[in-house]
Amino acid sequence: MDAANQAGGPIPKATRREWIGLAVLALPCVVYSMDLNLLHLAVPQLSSDLQPSAAQLLWIIDVYGFLLAGFLIPMGALGDRIGRRRLLFIGAAAFGITSVLAAFANSAETLIAARALLGISAATLAPSTLSLIRNMFLDERERTFAIGVWVASFSAGGALGPLVGGLMLEHFWWGSVFLVAVPAMALLLAIGPFLLPEFKDPNASRMDFTSAAMATAAVLGVIYGMKHIAEGGSVGYAAFIICVGIAVSVLFVRRQKRLADPLIDIDLLRMPVVGGALSINVLALFIAFGAFLFIAQYLQLVLGMSPLVAGLWTAPSGVVFAVGSMLTPRLVHGFGPAVLMGGGVAVTAVGFLFLTQMQSDGQFWIFMTGFMLVCLGLAPVGTVSTDLVVSASPPERAGAASGISETSFEFGGALGIAVLGSLVAALYRIEMADAALPIPATLLVAAQDTLGGAFAASEQLEGEVRTALTDAAREAFVSAFRVACAVCVVLSIGTAAYARAVLRRARANATTAAPASVF
Repeated sequence: MDAANQAGGPIPKATRREWIGLAVLALPCVVYSMDLNLLHLAVPQLSSDLQPSAAQLLWIIDVYGFLLAGFLIPMGALGDRIGRRRLLFIGAAAFGITSVLAAFANSAETLIAARALLGISAATLAPSTLSLIRNMFLDERERTFAIGVWVASFSAGGALGPLVGGLMLEHFWWGSVFLVAVPAMALLLAIGPFLLPEFKDPNASRMDFTSAAMATAAVLGVIYGMKHIAEGGSVGYAAFIICVGIAVSVLFVRRQKRLADPLIDIDLLRMPVVGGALSINVLALFIAFGAFLFIAQYLQLVLGMSPLVAGLWTAPSGVVFAVGSMLTPRLVHGFGPAVLMGGGVAVTAVGFLFLTQMQSDGQFWIFMTGFMLVCLGLAPVGTVSTDLVVSASPPERAGAASGISETSFEFGGALGIAVLGSLVAALYRIEMADAALPIPATLLVAAQDTLGGAFAASEQLEGEVRTALTDAAREAFVSAFRVACAVCVVLSIGTAAYARAVLRRARANATTAAPASVF
């Protein structure tokens, strides 16, 4: 609870400046989310132009999330020390510059490097905006609503991304989608200094760079090792990397316990409500991102939609997320976090059940029904989990707490892309290997690697051979996608049960550490 509340004094309400500042803070969040969705739409064109391997394509997509996840906690703590507004502006400038680098990448390796730099730059944005909200809105109900707006801004980016991306991809090359971020970040840098207040921990010590490096190494080690196993690499090597990551995380925790001013407050993580919220968020994002990775490819390459039409059909998902996030503050006060989050993920399971019935042709309503149900069920999770974590943290540690919360988003998303993405890629290769295709060996290798590679190879063929290749590739992709959705059904049911159990137990044990805004 806030210090003012603990002292018995009135908690100040937000003024017009704070509400206008909230709109400014939403700007980088919209762009941040648009950048993810824009890339998904650009995958087919990108695959044809740069011709990345299956592993390179996954790295292009998820290296952004990997490094973002690895740097979120250090960046959140850095913002507590140098000022959250200052870090936000540094990150906005870096994000704009690295977006230009990504736009003009001329090889898969260059794009991977540019996306890595984008991830590091983006790691400054989310914890800075969320921690500023923590200090700008002291009233618990206003803060819950502000966090709902903050989460909805990511969803708004998800809704706008397909539309903007579809229009740009209709008229420009795939790299143009990255340039959308440049004017937005320039606008933030121009008006932010006049509207956003500065906050930092006045008693913070110097940044512990050893702890920062250990946190980054621990996150990246575990994620990379799991990705390597999922791609069919050496299990021994991957297990070694995972063990190194786990060992570093253990040493990191021990170091935090010894420090007078730790990078992460370990006691915060021990709170049942915080630990439960973070674990639920990781599971939910694992499920969502792993499936969403293939939506654009399904619409464009399987169903034959143009980027613009595909963008129009995916735009409703962002609207569903945004509306759900805005309604969450009211719903959570009526039903409580356990029922709302558990019930939401259960709805997601129903959505994935519909998606297990999708076809390579016809019955489009089955796909859209499942897709919308998945989005509707996941909508409350981000707002509730973020509010639980941020409300439990002291104001002076808001940056570090925000970094922890955002890390759960990116960690879960990156793992979902790596594991479920690699599962679909592996099943696709198996299906294509079993198909008897009378095409040259050089083209067959590319066709068996990715769906985009199959369509690129088909351009060098004619007649029935070309049709046979594209039909086989579509069927193989959809078959693999259905299996991934079946896995998500099981995971969603388990997550829903876990969410209700852990949050009910946290509520039963809640004391003054539990945020009154939701309990």
